[in-house]
Amino acid sequence: MDERLHAFAASRGMVFSARDAATLGLEQPDLRRLLRGGHIVRVRRDAYVLGAAWVAAHPEERLALRVRAVMRSRPGSIAAYQSALALHRLRLYRVSMSTVDLLGPVNRVRVAGALRVHPDWEGHDPQIADGFRCVSIPDAIAQVGLRSGVMAAIVPLDAALHDARCTITDVAHALAERARRPKDHRIAEAILEGADRRSESSGESRARVIFADQGFEVIPQYEIRDDDGEVIGRADLLVDGVVTEIDGAVKYGGAQGRTALIAEKRREDRIRALGYPMVRFMTSELDRPEVMVAAVRRARRTGRSSA
Repeated sequence: MDERLHAFAASRGMVFSARDAATLGLEQPDLRRLLRGGHIVRVRRDAYVLGAAWVAAHPEERLALRVRAVMRSRPGSIAAYQSALALHRLRLYRVSMSTVDLLGPVNRVRVAGALRVHPDWEGHDPQIADGFRCVSIPDAIAQVGLRSGVMAAIVPLDAALHDARCTITDVAHALAERARRPKDHRIAEAILEGADRRSESSGESRARVIFADQGFEVIPQYEIRDDDGEVIGRADLLVDGVVTEIDGAVKYGGAQGRTALIAEKRREDRIRALGYPMVRFMTSELDRPEVMVAAVRRARRTGRSSA
Protein backbone atom coordinates (compact mmCIF):
# COMPACT_ATOMS: atom_id res chain seq x y z
CA MET A 1 0.00 0.00 0.00
CA ASP A 2 1.33 3.43 -0.94
CA GLU A 3 2.17 5.17 2.35
CA ARG A 4 1.25 8.66 1.16
CA LEU A 5 -2.10 7.54 -0.19
CA HIS A 6 -2.85 5.63 3.02
CA ALA A 7 -2.04 8.67 5.17
CA PHE A 8 -4.09 10.93 2.88
CA ALA A 9 -7.16 8.66 3.03
CA ALA A 10 -6.84 7.98 6.76
CA SER A 11 -7.01 11.71 7.44
CA ARG A 12 -10.18 12.02 5.33
CA GLY A 13 -12.38 9.32 6.78
CA MET A 14 -10.58 6.36 5.11
CA VAL A 15 -11.62 7.42 1.60
CA PHE A 16 -10.16 9.07 -1.48
CA SER A 17 -11.01 9.82 -5.09
CA ALA A 18 -9.17 9.01 -8.29
CA ARG A 19 -8.31 12.71 -8.52
CA ASP A 20 -6.82 12.59 -5.02
CA ALA A 21 -4.68 9.62 -6.03
CA ALA A 22 -3.51 11.43 -9.17
CA THR A 23 -2.31 14.41 -7.12
CA LEU A 24 -0.16 11.94 -5.18
CA GLY A 25 1.30 10.52 -8.39
CA LEU A 26 -0.82 7.35 -8.64
CA GLU A 27 -2.43 6.53 -11.96
CA GLN A 28 -5.05 3.96 -12.96
CA PRO A 29 -2.58 1.03 -13.25
CA ASP A 30 -1.48 1.75 -9.67
CA LEU A 31 -5.07 1.76 -8.45
CA ARG A 32 -5.82 -1.49 -10.27
CA ARG A 33 -2.83 -3.09 -8.55
CA LEU A 34 -4.05 -1.89 -5.14
CA LEU A 35 -7.55 -3.17 -5.93
CA ARG A 36 -6.24 -6.63 -6.86
CA GLY A 37 -4.30 -6.77 -3.62
CA GLY A 38 -7.34 -5.83 -1.53
CA HIS A 39 -5.63 -2.69 -0.26
CA ILE A 40 -8.46 -0.52 -1.53
CA VAL A 41 -12.11 -1.03 -2.52
CA ARG A 42 -13.88 0.86 -5.29
CA VAL A 43 -17.43 1.74 -4.23
CA ARG A 44 -18.23 3.76 -7.33
CA ARG A 45 -16.40 5.16 -10.32
CA ASP A 46 -13.49 7.27 -9.04
CA ALA A 47 -14.51 6.67 -5.39
CA TYR A 48 -12.37 4.45 -3.15
CA VAL A 49 -12.17 3.19 0.44
CA LEU A 50 -9.17 1.74 2.24
CA GLY A 51 -9.59 -2.03 2.17
CA ALA A 52 -8.96 -2.68 5.87
CA ALA A 53 -11.54 -0.08 6.90
CA TRP A 54 -14.12 -1.57 4.54
CA VAL A 55 -13.61 -5.14 5.77
CA ALA A 56 -13.89 -4.10 9.43
CA ALA A 57 -17.02 -1.98 9.00
CA HIS A 58 -20.58 -3.10 9.79
CA PRO A 59 -23.35 -2.16 7.29
CA GLU A 60 -24.06 1.31 8.71
CA GLU A 61 -20.35 2.13 8.80
CA ARG A 62 -19.98 0.86 5.23
CA LEU A 63 -22.71 3.23 4.12
CA ALA A 64 -20.87 6.11 5.77
CA LEU A 65 -17.65 5.04 4.03
CA ARG A 66 -19.44 4.79 0.71
CA VAL A 67 -20.98 8.24 1.15
CA ARG A 68 -17.67 9.84 2.07
CA ALA A 69 -15.90 8.22 -0.89
CA VAL A 70 -18.55 9.31 -3.39
CA MET A 71 -18.52 12.83 -1.98
CA ARG A 72 -14.74 13.00 -2.41
CA SER A 73 -15.34 12.28 -6.10
CA ARG A 74 -18.17 14.86 -6.33
CA PRO A 75 -16.97 18.09 -4.70
CA GLY A 76 -19.69 20.52 -3.72
CA SER A 77 -22.39 17.92 -3.09
CA ILE A 78 -24.41 17.63 0.13
CA ALA A 79 -25.39 14.32 1.74
CA ALA A 80 -29.12 13.80 2.31
CA TYR A 81 -31.64 11.15 3.44
CA GLN A 82 -30.00 8.06 4.99
CA SER A 83 -26.62 9.17 3.64
CA ALA A 84 -26.76 12.19 5.94
CA LEU A 85 -27.94 10.05 8.87
CA ALA A 86 -24.95 7.75 8.29
CA LEU A 87 -22.57 10.72 8.43
CA HIS A 88 -24.33 11.92 11.59
CA ARG A 89 -23.73 8.36 12.92
CA LEU A 90 -27.32 7.67 13.82
CA ARG A 91 -28.98 4.27 13.83
CA LEU A 92 -30.56 3.19 10.54
CA TYR A 93 -33.45 0.87 9.78
CA ARG A 94 -35.27 -0.14 6.60
CA VAL A 95 -33.21 2.09 4.33
CA SER A 96 -30.79 1.16 1.57
CA MET A 97 -27.25 0.63 2.85
CA SER A 98 -25.84 0.74 -0.67
CA THR A 99 -27.57 3.81 -2.15
CA VAL A 100 -25.96 7.22 -1.80
CA ASP A 101 -28.36 10.19 -1.75
CA LEU A 102 -26.88 13.62 -2.43
CA LEU A 103 -28.13 17.12 -3.15
CA GLY A 104 -26.59 18.69 -6.21
CA PRO A 105 -27.03 21.12 -9.12
CA VAL A 106 -29.86 19.25 -10.88
CA ASN A 107 -33.44 20.30 -11.64
CA ARG A 108 -34.93 16.85 -10.97
CA VAL A 109 -33.84 13.62 -9.31
CA ARG A 110 -31.06 11.93 -11.27
CA VAL A 111 -30.37 8.23 -10.69
CA ALA A 112 -27.21 6.50 -11.83
CA GLY A 113 -26.83 3.04 -10.37
CA ALA A 114 -26.69 3.34 -6.59
CA LEU A 115 -26.35 7.14 -6.70
CA ARG A 116 -29.34 9.47 -6.44
CA VAL A 117 -28.81 13.20 -6.85
CA HIS A 118 -31.68 15.43 -5.74
CA PRO A 119 -32.25 19.11 -6.51
CA ASP A 120 -30.48 21.32 -3.98
CA TRP A 121 -33.39 22.74 -2.00
CA GLU A 122 -32.56 26.33 -1.05
CA GLY A 123 -33.97 25.95 2.45
CA HIS A 124 -31.14 23.67 3.53
CA ASP A 125 -28.48 25.04 5.83
CA PRO A 126 -25.77 22.40 5.39
CA GLN A 127 -23.94 21.10 8.43
CA ILE A 128 -20.59 19.35 8.70
CA ALA A 129 -20.60 15.75 9.92
CA ASP A 130 -17.70 13.32 9.56
CA GLY A 131 -15.91 16.14 7.75
CA PHE A 132 -18.49 16.38 4.94
CA ARG A 133 -21.43 18.62 4.19
CA CYS A 134 -24.86 17.18 4.87
CA VAL A 135 -28.39 18.22 5.72
CA SER A 136 -29.32 18.60 9.38
CA ILE A 137 -30.52 15.68 11.49
CA PRO A 138 -34.17 16.89 11.51
CA ASP A 139 -34.12 17.37 7.71
CA ALA A 140 -32.61 13.92 7.13
CA ILE A 141 -35.11 12.24 9.46
CA ALA A 142 -37.99 13.98 7.70
CA GLN A 143 -36.65 12.94 4.28
CA VAL A 144 -36.23 9.31 5.35
CA GLY A 145 -39.59 9.13 7.09
CA LEU A 146 -41.60 10.49 4.18
CA ARG A 147 -39.83 8.20 1.72
CA SER A 148 -39.22 5.01 3.73
CA GLY A 149 -41.92 5.04 6.40
CA VAL A 150 -42.57 5.66 10.06
CA MET A 151 -40.21 3.11 11.60
CA ALA A 152 -37.33 4.18 9.35
CA ALA A 153 -37.64 7.63 10.93
CA ILE A 154 -38.38 6.63 14.53
CA VAL A 155 -35.20 4.53 14.93
CA PRO A 156 -32.77 7.41 14.19
CA LEU A 157 -35.08 9.97 15.82
CA ASP A 158 -35.11 8.06 19.11
CA ALA A 159 -31.31 8.00 19.03
CA ALA A 160 -31.05 11.70 18.25
CA LEU A 161 -33.51 12.62 20.99
CA HIS A 162 -31.76 10.33 23.48
CA ASP A 163 -28.43 12.08 22.84
CA ALA A 164 -30.07 15.56 22.77
CA ARG A 165 -28.90 16.14 19.19
CA CYS A 166 -32.23 17.58 18.11
CA THR A 167 -35.68 18.23 19.53
CA ILE A 168 -39.06 16.87 18.54
CA THR A 169 -40.01 20.44 17.60
CA ASP A 170 -37.10 20.59 15.13
CA VAL A 171 -38.32 17.41 13.44
CA ALA A 172 -41.94 18.60 13.45
CA HIS A 173 -40.87 21.74 11.56
CA ALA A 174 -38.82 19.71 9.07
CA LEU A 175 -41.75 17.35 8.43
CA ALA A 176 -44.21 20.24 8.04
CA GLU A 177 -41.99 21.81 5.37
CA ARG A 178 -41.97 18.60 3.30
CA ALA A 179 -45.40 17.05 3.84
CA ARG A 180 -47.52 17.63 0.74
CA ARG A 181 -49.99 14.75 0.40
CA PRO A 182 -52.50 13.54 3.01
CA LYS A 183 -50.37 10.41 3.33
CA ASP A 184 -47.34 12.57 4.20
CA HIS A 185 -49.24 14.27 7.01
CA ARG A 186 -50.35 10.90 8.43
CA ILE A 187 -46.76 9.63 8.35
CA ALA A 188 -45.51 12.81 10.00
CA GLU A 189 -48.08 12.54 12.77
CA ALA A 190 -47.20 8.90 13.42
CA ILE A 191 -43.47 9.71 13.58
CA LEU A 192 -43.96 12.51 16.08
CA GLU A 193 -46.37 10.53 18.24
CA GLY A 194 -44.24 7.37 18.15
CA ALA A 195 -40.83 8.79 19.05
CA ASP A 196 -39.41 8.35 22.57
CA ARG A 197 -36.00 9.52 23.74
CA ARG A 198 -35.83 6.82 26.45
CA SER A 199 -35.16 3.95 24.04
CA GLU A 200 -31.48 3.06 23.87
CA SER A 201 -31.26 0.81 20.81
CA SER A 202 -32.96 0.24 17.50
CA GLY A 203 -34.36 -3.03 18.88
CA GLU A 204 -35.95 -1.23 21.81
CA SER A 205 -37.44 1.39 19.49
CA ARG A 206 -38.91 -1.23 17.19
CA ALA A 207 -40.29 -3.37 20.01
CA ARG A 208 -41.80 -0.35 21.74
CA VAL A 209 -43.73 0.62 18.62
CA ILE A 210 -44.82 -2.98 17.97
CA PHE A 211 -46.35 -3.29 21.44
CA ALA A 212 -47.81 0.22 21.49
CA ASP A 213 -49.52 -0.44 18.15
CA GLN A 214 -51.20 -3.48 19.74
CA GLY A 215 -52.62 -1.35 22.56
CA PHE A 216 -50.20 -2.39 25.31
CA GLU A 217 -49.05 0.09 27.94
CA VAL A 218 -45.31 0.39 27.29
CA ILE A 219 -42.75 2.07 29.55
CA PRO A 220 -39.16 2.21 28.19
CA GLN A 221 -36.20 1.88 30.58
CA TYR A 222 -38.41 1.05 33.54
CA GLU A 223 -36.64 1.13 36.92
CA ILE A 224 -37.27 -2.00 38.99
CA ARG A 225 -37.03 -1.51 42.76
CA ASP A 226 -36.98 -4.03 45.59
CA ASP A 227 -39.11 -3.82 48.72
CA ASP A 228 -36.64 -1.34 50.25
CA GLY A 229 -36.87 0.97 47.25
CA GLU A 230 -33.41 0.08 45.93
CA VAL A 231 -33.09 0.01 42.14
CA ILE A 232 -32.01 -3.51 41.16
CA GLY A 233 -32.15 -2.95 37.42
CA ARG A 234 -33.85 -1.37 34.46
CA ALA A 235 -36.07 -3.18 32.03
CA ASP A 236 -35.68 -2.32 28.37
CA LEU A 237 -39.48 -2.20 28.33
CA LEU A 238 -42.26 -2.82 30.80
CA VAL A 239 -45.15 -4.06 28.65
CA ASP A 240 -48.41 -4.27 30.59
CA GLY A 241 -46.42 -5.26 33.68
CA VAL A 242 -44.20 -7.76 31.84
CA VAL A 243 -40.45 -7.07 31.97
CA THR A 244 -39.35 -7.26 28.35
CA GLU A 245 -35.70 -7.42 27.33
CA ILE A 246 -34.34 -7.01 23.79
CA ASP A 247 -30.99 -8.66 23.09
CA GLY A 248 -28.77 -7.92 20.12
CA ALA A 249 -25.88 -10.09 19.00
CA VAL A 250 -24.58 -12.83 21.32
CA LYS A 251 -22.88 -11.08 24.23
CA TYR A 252 -21.95 -13.89 26.61
CA GLY A 253 -18.87 -15.37 24.94
CA GLY A 254 -15.56 -15.87 26.75
CA ALA A 255 -14.74 -15.53 30.46
CA GLN A 256 -16.11 -12.01 30.73
CA GLY A 257 -19.26 -13.10 28.95
CA ARG A 258 -19.79 -15.95 31.42
CA THR A 259 -19.40 -13.53 34.32
CA ALA A 260 -21.93 -11.20 32.72
CA LEU A 261 -24.30 -14.13 32.16
CA ILE A 262 -24.14 -15.13 35.82
CA ALA A 263 -24.79 -11.53 36.91
CA GLU A 264 -27.72 -11.31 34.48
CA LYS A 265 -29.19 -14.56 35.81
CA ARG A 266 -29.03 -13.28 39.39
CA ARG A 267 -30.67 -10.03 38.34
CA GLU A 268 -33.48 -11.91 36.61
CA ASP A 269 -34.02 -14.10 39.68
CA ARG A 270 -34.40 -10.98 41.85
CA ILE A 271 -36.84 -9.43 39.38
CA ARG A 272 -38.97 -12.57 39.22
CA ALA A 273 -38.93 -12.81 43.03
CA LEU A 274 -40.62 -9.41 43.09
CA GLY A 275 -43.48 -10.85 41.03
CA TYR A 276 -42.58 -9.55 37.58
CA PRO A 277 -43.09 -11.98 34.67
CA MET A 278 -40.28 -11.73 32.13
CA VAL A 279 -39.76 -12.31 28.42
CA ARG A 280 -36.63 -11.91 26.34
CA PHE A 281 -36.37 -11.47 22.58
CA MET A 282 -33.49 -11.46 20.13
CA THR A 283 -33.58 -8.65 17.60
CA SER A 284 -34.14 -11.24 14.86
CA GLU A 285 -37.52 -12.00 16.48
CA LEU A 286 -38.71 -8.44 15.93
CA ASP A 287 -39.63 -9.44 12.39
CA ARG A 288 -42.33 -11.70 13.88
CA PRO A 289 -44.42 -9.30 15.96
CA GLU A 290 -47.26 -11.78 16.34
CA VAL A 291 -44.92 -14.14 18.20
CA MET A 292 -43.76 -11.33 20.48
CA VAL A 293 -47.29 -10.23 21.28
CA ALA A 294 -48.32 -13.81 22.05
CA ALA A 295 -45.29 -14.29 24.33
CA VAL A 296 -46.08 -11.17 26.36
CA ARG A 297 -49.74 -12.12 26.70
CA ARG A 298 -48.75 -15.62 27.80
CA ALA A 299 -46.28 -14.24 30.36
CA ARG A 300 -48.89 -11.83 31.66
CA ARG A 301 -51.44 -14.62 32.13
CA THR A 302 -48.88 -16.84 33.83
CA GLY A 303 -47.85 -14.03 36.15
CA ARG A 304 -51.44 -13.33 37.17
CA SER A 305 -52.24 -16.99 37.77
CA SER A 306 -49.23 -17.42 40.08
CA ALA A 307 -49.86 -14.19 42.01
